[in-house]
Amino acid sequence: CNDVSKDEDIEKCLEQIKKENGKIDGILHAIAHANTDDLRNDFINTSREGYAHAQDVSSYSLVAIVRMAKEKDIKTNAMRILDRNKIPYEVNTYECDEFIDGIHIAIQNGQDPDISYKTLVMVGKSKNYYVFVLPIAEEVDMKKAAKSVGEKSVEMIHVKDINSITGYIRGGCTPLGMKKQFPTVVDSSAEKYDKIIISGGRIGSQIILNPQDLVKVVRGKFDNIVAQHQEA
Repeated sequence: CNDVSKDEDIEKCLEQIKKENGKIDGILHAIAHANTDDLRNDFINTSREGYAHAQDVSSYSLVAIVRMAKEKDIKTNAMRILDRNKIPYEVNTYECDEFIDGIHIAIQNGQDPDISYKTLVMVGKSKNYYVFVLPIAEEVDMKKAAKSVGEKSVEMIHVKDINSITGYIRGGCTPLGMKKQFPTVVDSSAEKYDKIIISGGRIGSQIILNPQDLVKVVRGKFDNIVAQHQEA
């Protein structure tokens, strides 16, 4: 960092570290500085301005660095994409020792399952991949899904292939920020809501945003892809 008394310099430094190393595992703070004139004089003659500067650089910089590093760590690639596109969103984090399914998470968080959406990745007859976003309590209609992307048929990818195809893991898969931007279809039920909840890109993280904004940023579309329930 050029100057740890400036937040913009700290941010640039952290961005460079993450770019070169992928993540920050820990921070060792060994920074100290004081004005030359104050160092040459007796301590009791330290100027108020000089003392404040020394404390800012030598002590407070640790607080600033750790805070900003934590903020960087909390943000996922999906969130950074929204930031770049100036799309408003909210972040919700939660504890999750073991991911079961989206319904359990919604119940745990006291959220409405109707506005909680899951992300499914499928492969078509053409071997191309597609992303489908639908309510967590619903099932996808394979014929509708295939028709919406112009395929003869589609099928779910295997769980073991999720990471290699999308860069995400089961429970943390989101339509934003996959390794490649695959054609994306959001179930048309989302159009009636001002906000929906999707995964934030890692287990324990959620993004809450306007569904129209989601479709816009992934260059996707709305379509009816949910299977109709049979009445008993």
